[in-house]
Amino acid sequence: SDFNMLESEAYPELYQESAARKTADKAINILQGRCVGGSTTVNWTSSFRTPPEVFDFWQRHYGLHELSAESMSSWFAVMEHKLWVRPWDTPPNPNNALLAAGAEKLGIAVGHIKRNVKGCWNLGYCGMGCPTNAKQSMLLTTIPAALNRGATLYTRLRGERLRFDGSQVAALDCSALQADGIHLSGRRLHFRARHFVLAAGAIGSPALLMRSSVPDPYRLLGKRTFLHPVVISSALMDDRVDAYAGAPQSIYSDHFLRQAPIDGPLGFKLETPPLHPVLYSTTLQGYGEAHARLMRDFTKVNVVLALLRDGFNPASRGGRVRLGAGRLPVLDYPLDAVIWEAARRALLAMAEIQFAAGARSVTPVHETTPGYSTWAAARKGIAELPLEPFLCRVVSAHVMGGCGMADAPQRGVVDHRGRHFWLDNLSVLDGSVFPTSLGVNPQLSIYGLVARNASLLAAELSGRPFPAIP
Repeated sequence: SDFNMLESEAYPELYQESAARKTADKAINILQGRCVGGSTTVNWTSSFRTPPEVFDFWQRHYGLHELSAESMSSWFAVMEHKLWVRPWDTPPNPNNALLAAGAEKLGIAVGHIKRNVKGCWNLGYCGMGCPTNAKQSMLLTTIPAALNRGATLYTRLRGERLRFDGSQVAALDCSALQADGIHLSGRRLHFRARHFVLAAGAIGSPALLMRSSVPDPYRLLGKRTFLHPVVISSALMDDRVDAYAGAPQSIYSDHFLRQAPIDGPLGFKLETPPLHPVLYSTTLQGYGEAHARLMRDFTKVNVVLALLRDGFNPASRGGRVRLGAGRLPVLDYPLDAVIWEAARRALLAMAEIQFAAGARSVTPVHETTPGYSTWAAARKGIAELPLEPFLCRVVSAHVMGGCGMADAPQRGVVDHRGRHFWLDNLSVLDGSVFPTSLGVNPQLSIYGLVARNASLLAAELSGRPFPAIP
């Protein structure tokens, strides 16, 4: 395997901008894959179906009546079978077990996360590429299957622009990159095809369409980009947690997604991350001796994440992808009042759970907090914390939207099949087509929807019947 579980190599080689991609104002750090297989190669394997209430919202607000939990169930089942999405029967590592223990003491329901793994060694280094080929990523499954059927894989290419004539895309212009996958080599390539499929992710896909000056009469391209903005709570425990070891995510709670209507105040989902020294140290607040003190307790730290469900409340409009220097994409994502209100509730909820689990102290990842030794102190302190960019740490690993689906071009960039409204031979088949966020880790939602839409496209182009899904 080329994956050697070293942060010093994995982040610069496998992630966009060395795992330091940020929003335009630098207030949100974004983890995105930059390798064959994309983020599926480096994600933490958590697999959830799109919740029924999300489909219901899309039907009401975007006319996507063809998509529902019922109509998509078979497609999710197909991909769950193909990618070995199964319940994880191994006991959770201490980091996840603490989330479960604290939540259950407070009467907060938790669930067990299904994972797309086969023969997992339970190492905990999923984010650096699976060294045992247990993770059933696109690198291991769909891409090799395509190669076996005659496809050609090009790497270290940057898609620069689509050339189109009227409603037909004629060619894709690409620039070759050097071995580092970053700097231009000076060579250019041009591809022609009967039909073009764009799957560059929710930042890359809108950017390529913008560089191509594709028709966008309603100014929708790149807008309504969502992140599941994440706030973080760190707790010091008496015993070792060793959160770098074992399946990174096996326990979750969606209790706080159910406390208000989906279009009300933002709900949030609770999970845990893996903790590795570089990832942890660069996310922590502070510097100097204060930062060093936090790092000395590394093995006894429990961390809980809250993923905010953006895009449903009318005030939660997400961000906007635009072209910056060198016509490369940047993402504007304003952290406004509706985000901060939910962030405060999330920090309070996580702190209470961590104290219930036996935490000696709890510290929100925030530049001004000294940490709290009791729940009473945390409740008072977090209620008074100033929440604003660069003080409260916000991160994301789930980028969605920017080429949203809808029933008409006045409301979306593509239709329910991922077909572009203005270019007849262009499909967008990735997470950029979601008109909102999901409230769950998005990989299985992408797999299921893309399997459906790719099958529809294949049937149309080949003239063969649409496949029957049992």
